[in-house]
Amino acid sequence: MRTALHSVLRPGREEDYDREHARIWPEMAQSLIAAGITDWTIWRSGMNLFHLVESDDFRSAMAALAEDPVDRSWNDHINLIVDHFEPGEDDQALRTVWSLAEQVGSTASSDKPPNGPDA
Repeated sequence: MRTALHSVLRPGREEDYDREHARIWPEMAQSLIAAGITDWTIWRSGMNLFHLVESDDFRSAMAALAEDPVDRSWNDHINLIVDHFEPGEDDQALRTVWSLAEQVGSTASSDKPPNGPDA
């Protein structure tokens, strides 16, 4: 299951956030894995953070993390930098709508267009 989240930084804390996420606490990474999260990727555009969380069951993972003392410590720490998460819908699972790579049957970074002059 892929889940999307959107959070916003506190003004002027962009470099702090990038520094803190160059490598998160190893015990936090282990807590995420133990909760059932298989990957968590974050992109930043200005003050906006876009998260893609991969897990078998996002709600169960979040419930497990809510009981985890490492996660609570991490949140206390990182919330000095992150202002808030934007409210999401009850079910934030991502549903693929369209993919260029799937449409053309290969990666979008190919040098040659499908059925192009060199095909």
